[in-house]
This record gives sequence, structure tokens and C-alpha cells, in this order.
Amino acid sequence: MTTSSLKALHVPGDPLILPNAWDAASAKLVEQAGFPVVATGSAAVAESLGYADHHGTPVETSFAAFARITRAVSVPVTIDVEGGYGLPEAVLASRLADIGVAGCNFEDTDHAGGGLVETSKQADRIAALKAAVPALVVNARVDVFVRAEEQKAVLDEGISRARAYLEAGADCVYPILVHDVEVLRAFTEAVAPAPVNAVYLPGGPDFAALAELGIARISLGAGLWMHVQGFLWDTLAQVAAGQRPY
Repeated sequence: MTTSSLKALHVPGDPLILPNAWDAASAKLVEQAGFPVVATGSAAVAESLGYADHHGTPVETSFAAFARITRAVSVPVTIDVEGGYGLPEAVLASRLADIGVAGCNFEDTDHAGGGLVETSKQADRIAALKAAVPALVVNARVDVFVRAEEQKAVLDEGISRARAYLEAGADCVYPILVHDVEVLRAFTEAVAPAPVNAVYLPGGPDFAALAELGIARISLGAGLWMHVQGFLWDTLAQVAAGQRPY
């Protein structure tokens, strides 16, 4: 399956569901379960390697992990590259292509300076990614909602950022951690017909409800990793208590 087929799977109202993997073993399980794409989540990958999220993992360590994942599966792989690890966009895109990556998440959080990258600068960065590797499916993360006390208050900025990123060549936009259904609906309608990625949140809309909102892509984010870690913790507690773990 090619990058073009990955892009074709982004259908508003019929979302691509992505249980985010963190290593070769979990990626294989995602493929074996019948999912047509493997995605990673930065938090899970970083923690599985012994580092913190938000650019805490050395670049070469990250790319070695990404390469192991792409080698392990035959379906397209889309990688969460956070803010790009400080690499020039052309270098980042080329290195992803070299290891067989079909797409990437690319966020507008400024990990070095704090806050958000200025909209026009982030749009230029997205354009540079696409210029270097036009086939790379770029999922542009819109992080303005992450720290907002009232998500409705930053909706206009979120929409403005998303439109700028789409105009720069992004294939999908990702208003991460939007938990207000009406905000998500308004955002999705404002950027239509462009594909929108939503994150599945416990207690939030389920997959069917997100599809009804017109979402084209649903990520589980760090949720699957946290769920597995919780299961492991419970199992270890049974062993520590002298009980049969299985």
C-alpha cells in the first residue's frame, strides 16, 4: 500500500481508526488485527525507549525505533514526529521517506521556546516538508486547544491555523485533545471538506459518534499504551501478592 492509498483512507464520516503502536511488536499486532495503517504516538514511543515525551528522545534513537517499526509491517506507517526534533524540514521529510514512512504527525507546539509556533512560520514548515517529499501524508496538529481553559474561546484561532496549514499542503488537520463536542463539530465544519483527525478520549464520543461529526481519522494517542501499562501493573500486583497471574 502506498502513500496515496494512505491518503485515500482519510474519508470524512468513515474514519480511519489508528490504535497507536510504540514498537515493532505492537505494530505487528495492529497489522494482524486487520488495521490498514500503523500509527505511532510520541509519548508511547518515548516512554518505551526510556525517555520523556516532547523531544526527550535523541533523534537517532527515535529514527532507529521508527525503522524497526516500518520493517516489521507491510502496511503504511505514519509516525508522530512531534515538532520535528529541530531538524530542517527537508532533512526530516527525506529521512522519513528513506526508512519507508508514508506519513507523519507534525505539531505546532514550540518545544524549545514554549507556547506555539507562529501560524505563518508553521505553514512554511509544512510547505517545506511537502516540497521535499510531496507524497508524505502530513497530519498537521493544531495544539491551541491543549492548554486552553475554555476551548470555545480559541476555536477561531484553531480554525485559522488549520486553514493556513491546509493551504500550505497539509493533508489532514488534528485539533488534539478537543473534548467539547460542539467545538469539534464547528472546527470540522469550518475546514470541510478537508479531513480532520480526532483523538479518542475516555468518556468522550465513541467511534460512531465521531464519524457522525464528519471525522476522517481517529487516533487512540497514548491511550492504548496506558491501557496496556495498566494491565501489566495489575498483573504484577497479582504476582507480588503471590497469586496466579494467568
